[in-house]
Amino acid sequence: MGKKASKLKSGEVKSALKAIGLGFTKPERKQMAVALEEQITAAKAQRKVAFPNDLMPAQRFDPRLPGFVMPKVEDGVTLPKGKAKLPAAEADIAFAPLPHLAQWIASGQIISRRLTEIYLARIERLAPDLFCFATVMADAALAEADARDSETAKGQSRGPLHGLPYGLKDLFDTNGVPTGWGAEPYAGRVPESDASIVTRLREAGAVLIGKTAVGALAYGDKWYGGVSRNPWNPAEGSSGSSAGSASAVAAGLCAFAIGTETLGSIVSPSERCGSTGLRPTFGRISRAGGMALCWSLDKVGPIARGVADCAMVAEALHGADPADRDSISAPFGGNLARAPKGLRLGYLKGTLDKAQPGIGAALSAFLEMGLEPKEVTLPDLPYASLNNVVLAEAAAAFEDLTLTGRDDELGWQDDAAWPNLFRAAHLLSAVDHVQLDRLRTRVMQALDALFAEIDVLVGPPFAGPMLIASNFTGHPCLHLRAGFTEEKTRAGGTLSVGGNKAPGAAKGKFRVPHGVSLWSGLYREDRLLEVGQALEKALGVAAERPKGY
Repeated sequence: MGKKASKLKSGEVKSALKAIGLGFTKPERKQMAVALEEQITAAKAQRKVAFPNDLMPAQRFDPRLPGFVMPKVEDGVTLPKGKAKLPAAEADIAFAPLPHLAQWIASGQIISRRLTEIYLARIERLAPDLFCFATVMADAALAEADARDSETAKGQSRGPLHGLPYGLKDLFDTNGVPTGWGAEPYAGRVPESDASIVTRLREAGAVLIGKTAVGALAYGDKWYGGVSRNPWNPAEGSSGSSAGSASAVAAGLCAFAIGTETLGSIVSPSERCGSTGLRPTFGRISRAGGMALCWSLDKVGPIARGVADCAMVAEALHGADPADRDSISAPFGGNLARAPKGLRLGYLKGTLDKAQPGIGAALSAFLEMGLEPKEVTLPDLPYASLNNVVLAEAAAAFEDLTLTGRDDELGWQDDAAWPNLFRAAHLLSAVDHVQLDRLRTRVMQALDALFAEIDVLVGPPFAGPMLIASNFTGHPCLHLRAGFTEEKTRAGGTLSVGGNKAPGAAKGKFRVPHGVSLWSGLYREDRLLEVGQALEKALGVAAERPKGY
């Protein structure tokens, strides 16, 4: 039997190899050609199979390394004691922290309907300029509020979130309500069931007031409704992709909101808008019924105006869900009423500059608490290379857009936008992808060793490798406001997408918030919440509101 001839030429193979940074001899390329044709045939056959977005890969990510022992954390959140009087001004009510709102509803000082009406009125007045809501569910929200008030009147309560209105990132399915993922090809998508977290929040008594805007397919702050805005300076974007959630919370348009993070989408908009965001350990909160971008990285978490608020929401949401194969069962708690004593606080070499906004104040506060920071290091690894995992998984999740040409419908078409990145991802090497997975294991080992040395790591959100590293290892992160600076309009403020043109860059300077991020070991949200609560109290900047809101 003779050798099979190949239609692929050596020069074509050479060009393909160059595109992925490899080079072989001409005889080797000629030999490769036959095998490549077989690979192409197999790939074409596979591409004819339609995969729904919620179909997970067979391979799963588990953040727990061999030998991992689940930490002993007492279930349940303990909040600082204290009562607050119901304010007369509606704006003061709207910006109140969740513990106060919960107290007022439980004591009958305010009913859920009135609270919901306050937020709906603010949404009607302020949201159009912020482009932060994709859908407002006024009638449904008022009906839910009335139902919760009826239960309250009978002495029944579903928990601390009973009657509290929230915004839901428009990645999560809501039965009969449009869920367009911020992307033009899906703008008319109407699911027929609720995501798991919608069900859990309803069971917890929370009132869904609307769907907050999401950067198209969970990237950035640009969506088919416009560019979500930062309330501190509406001429600049709110960052993404939980853009609408962070903007709505910062503007006092809901009691809290839900965000997601694959690679910064809770932390980044929280930094830009001055909100508090908790990205829990990978698998803590179910993603079932939510748009999948990267199955091995997507995480769900609360965005709110304070640390205690995030603790209350996460407590209601955490827990295993059979509908999400990556979900885990682990205790969740934290005593926010006690001072964080005896904890080992670390920072990565070269990441802390006291001149950075909020960092100096945070360090001073930690020293006063008796937590003296210790310099630590991470191995010198190509952490940024892991970003190719995001590109590969995201391109697979939305391959149908690429293959059908419907990616042309997306409003954002720059070099850095999804359409171009999805196309380029098809040239990522499968061998490199496996090696990236092994690099991921190395990074998991590195962070496991780091949190054996310290209890909590502190730093700016984007300094050093922690944003990338901790997202790939699944470690939790808490981001909170630490201070303010006067700044000109930052990048992202002059973009226009869809039918609503965003305002141009505003002249002058604006008082804008900056924050710090805290990281800890797997399933150690208790440490983050306790340290974060103490830091929030010491800094005293959480209650400041954007001008005009």
